[in-house]
Amino acid sequence: MRVSSHRRFTLRGLAAAVLAACALSATAAATDVPNHEIKDPHYGDVLFQFFQDHYFSAVTGLMVSQQFGRVEHHADEAEVLRGGMLLSYGLQREAGEIFAKLIERGAEPKVRDRAWFFLAKIRYQRGTLAEAEAALAQVGDQLPPPLQEDRALLQANLLMARADYASAAGVLSAVGGQAGSSRNSGTRYARFNLGVALMKTGRADDAARGVAVLDELGRAPAEDEEFRSLRDRANVALGFGALSNGDPKSARTYLERVRLKSLQANKALLGFGWAAVALKEPQQALVPWLELAQRDVGDSAALEAQIAVPYAYAELGAYQQALAGYNAAIAAFARESTDLDESMAAIRSGTMVEALFERNPGAEMGWFWRLGQLPALPHAGHLSQLLAQHEFQEAFKNYRDLRYLTTNLEEWRAKLVVFDDMLATRRKAFAERLPQVRERAGASGLGALRQRRDALAAEIARGAAAADGVAFADAKQLDLLARIASAQAIVAGNDPGLAPARERVRLAAGALTWQLAQGQTERAWRAQKDLQDIDDQIAQAHRRDAELAQAQRDEPARFERFGRRIAALAPLLDVMIPRVAALTKEQQFALQDIAVAELTRQKERLAVYSTQARFAVAQLYDHANAKADAKQESEHVAARP
Repeated sequence: MRVSSHRRFTLRGLAAAVLAACALSATAAATDVPNHEIKDPHYGDVLFQFFQDHYFSAVTGLMVSQQFGRVEHHADEAEVLRGGMLLSYGLQREAGEIFAKLIERGAEPKVRDRAWFFLAKIRYQRGTLAEAEAALAQVGDQLPPPLQEDRALLQANLLMARADYASAAGVLSAVGGQAGSSRNSGTRYARFNLGVALMKTGRADDAARGVAVLDELGRAPAEDEEFRSLRDRANVALGFGALSNGDPKSARTYLERVRLKSLQANKALLGFGWAAVALKEPQQALVPWLELAQRDVGDSAALEAQIAVPYAYAELGAYQQALAGYNAAIAAFARESTDLDESMAAIRSGTMVEALFERNPGAEMGWFWRLGQLPALPHAGHLSQLLAQHEFQEAFKNYRDLRYLTTNLEEWRAKLVVFDDMLATRRKAFAERLPQVRERAGASGLGALRQRRDALAAEIARGAAAADGVAFADAKQLDLLARIASAQAIVAGNDPGLAPARERVRLAAGALTWQLAQGQTERAWRAQKDLQDIDDQIAQAHRRDAELAQAQRDEPARFERFGRRIAALAPLLDVMIPRVAALTKEQQFALQDIAVAELTRQKERLAVYSTQARFAVAQLYDHANAKADAKQESEHVAARP
């Protein structure tokens, strides 16, 4: 009756469990850290895919990044994330190995605690309870807040699994808090389990406390459908608990709270009727039972109502109506049995599985994906209870994931042809461009450029040694030097008439010499800087030349490696695709077996109720015959003289 941690795991979804546990330290939304830095871009890309619910892309991308060492700054976090995603796919052994390795190599406390917690959860799901308790005991105080509650619920489930309800109640009391504490979904489930645990301790005072807890939960206002459904479950548990304790009046009070259009409505209507019968009010039992009898007989409660209604008529003394009701029930059971045979035939033919797959598409694999649409079958209503079963849901997820893998592998096989074409194109382009590149590399004249650079460096050195600035003069200054030299040649001599001109030429030459001397340092520095730029460019050209030579040697070998990898993938895919196809077929048969087994159980229930109805009809006939015999005997006695 309790809500297991696995059930809460699916109800609250990936964000509250694997998401909060595995990517917790990598997202500000899941931690108290306002800005958590992602140092490796590839890890950020994995988280982006993860939060987009693209779990297959996330886990494969993460494994590729780990292979190439692209997430070294988040190594432990990435391993926890990978283990959590593998666990979400049901790969418990692989996830357990990851968490065990993290523990063995002494990861930091917050990572180690999460690893121990997940290891405990895996062991609990495998049914190794002692090992799960040992792992849970290793968890320290570094679990993130969303997992603290999960830890307590897991501990409580372990205690309840070995019937230690008193200890489980103690753990759940710490999680669920006091009356009125229904702040979040986890607290509500904890209080529901707390009430169940208290009622199972075997002590009267604990049972009373358990009833009070469930009663408070059953009367609390509910703002969402999940909580309303849990509230209905609490009231149904209280109602049937009161019936088993011989308190039909309280049972009726509890069951009246259940919504008429909820998952628990059929059970509540059935229990309400039996409470009325226990209170000697069979007429009151007819109200819920008649409503229930009109509902789908695929539900066991609605099935029982088919014979409960005539039973109530019989209790009221309406034997004709009771007889008609039992006969109608027998006929309905026969029709339903025939419909079940048709449904089982459709299931065995594979129609059901294919129809379910087509009606419930999905972009990627996902362990937390759930069925939502019934297939278009002649009697699809027979599958409603089947689809609600955890066993069938998980089996169908496996089937769906195998179908996704088949599609993925087929796409990769088609991509290999594209990769071959791409590789051939690159080889051809390399072969065509290599001569041109070699020709351009040869025409670059690196040797001549080096000689010109050396000559320039020598000229700069001579100019720096002369320190007269002439070596670093610009074009205008060189023109002025030439003009001054020409003027000096013209005014040369001892002609007194040219003395003023010679003085002006001398002054102009002095001014230009002073100007050249003033700019010597700056222009020498600029020349050295330009020379360094030339050196850098020549060095870069040499590097490119070396890289070109290296590429000429390495690129053909690289093409060969790519070619071998592509060629190696083809036979691998040829092996994997038939294996996945065979597993898909096996999983389909397993799904069909689960479905047929469920419908067979429904047929067996029909047979039991049909037998009960026939027995009741026989009793009614016996009662009628006995009454007729008594009347005839009375008339015979009255006719005696």
